[in-house]
Amino acid sequence: MKWLRFRQGEREAFGTLDGAEVAVFDGDMFGTHRPTGERLALAALEWLAPCVPGKMIGLWNNFNAAAEKNGWARPADPLYFLKASTSFAAHGQPIQVPAHYDGRVAYEGELAVVIGKAARAVSVEAAPGHIFGYTCANDVTAMELIARDPSFPQWARAKSFDTFGPFGPVIETDFDVGKATLRTRVGGRERQNYPLSDMTFSPAELVSRLSHDMTLEPGDVILCGTSLGVLPMKPGTTVEVEIDGIGMLANVYG
Repeated sequence: MKWLRFRQGEREAFGTLDGAEVAVFDGDMFGTHRPTGERLALAALEWLAPCVPGKMIGLWNNFNAAAEKNGWARPADPLYFLKASTSFAAHGQPIQVPAHYDGRVAYEGELAVVIGKAARAVSVEAAPGHIFGYTCANDVTAMELIARDPSFPQWARAKSFDTFGPFGPVIETDFDVGKATLRTRVGGRERQNYPLSDMTFSPAELVSRLSHDMTLEPGDVILCGTSLGVLPMKPGTTVEVEIDGIGMLANVYG
């Protein structure tokens, strides 16, 4: 099923995508919910981010092809950072150009894992039971901020400007990571095309390992990292992140 959140006038609600319509639900997306029987035309609705994460965790160096090309050693443990909740953005929402940063800003097309059940120190075998589904993400990065101060890498700052965390448009609950490919198009030109099976740490391994560091709560999002093809964006450019079986996330930068 493809779950989404939407705005209709002053109303915010959630449901499942069925062709060109949304079947509306009430209750808790990650808990008890039921269909209301209401169906709405998707074209008449405004997309919202498909959930409201308490935290978004981003992975670095989690794809083997990128590690090999860049000469990076395979990490013994997941290498990650946190993105601020104010960085989240929905499908179709513009990515804002930072007012006080004039350096390069890069896209990073990624698969995102959405937690559906609280996870604390869970095993790899139990981890899939804590995953609600998967969505598309663009881990936008102010590239030159990360190493600007040689005494302290600024990962959180470089990745947490407002709207630097677009994800969506839907959460797909029936998804086979091992068979899917991610493609990122920038201004209509394909810049990334890589198999999700190339991850160093699979989604189940990420959920397990991260849950030993911190409690993962329903709605939390884990960005699985990106592979080859990351480049800066120009203002006015549309970035599309498409994953087989999930859909396409599209945002204009600037």
